[in-house]
Amino acid sequence: MTDKARSLDELKDVITESEAAIVAETVVLAEPQIDDLGRSYATGKRKNAIARVWLKRGNGKITINGRDQETYFARPVLRMMLQQPLECAERVGEFDVVATCKGGGLSGQAGAVRHGISKALVAFEPALRGVLKAGGFMTRDSRVVERKKYGRAKARRSFQFSKR
Repeated sequence: MTDKARSLDELKDVITESEAAIVAETVVLAEPQIDDLGRSYATGKRKNAIARVWLKRGNGKITINGRDQETYFARPVLRMMLQQPLECAERVGEFDVVATCKGGGLSGQAGAVRHGISKALVAFEPALRGVLKAGGFMTRDSRVVERKKYGRAKARRSFQFSKR
């Protein structure tokens, strides 16, 4: 096959107008999902925790359940988790985050807020999806605690065996 298209201009000549219309219809650019107040919304989940996250332009203040992040997440590791998607997207200090958390413990709630911030960032700026996905922030960590089975001490641990 010697008649291969060497450039985009040559490729335009190869594709007919009807095929170009079909391609143009299938490629839909994502639009920002911003409400009337200039916020984007997303839900993040981790273990048994669910976080509802609102993101808007601001000076970088993060509020969880009406409290500042320093008082709600006392451990620095949990506060660092909240900053990871913003650092990855190079948007530290540009957005105010308001989140409400339910269920789970502090670690699960921090993971849920991180997931919610990532999804809200993509809703606000769809171009950031590739960067955040490559960083692993868009994927929900689906690991949950295994249930306890009957006849067992815990989920898998057996009771102590005694021969006599």
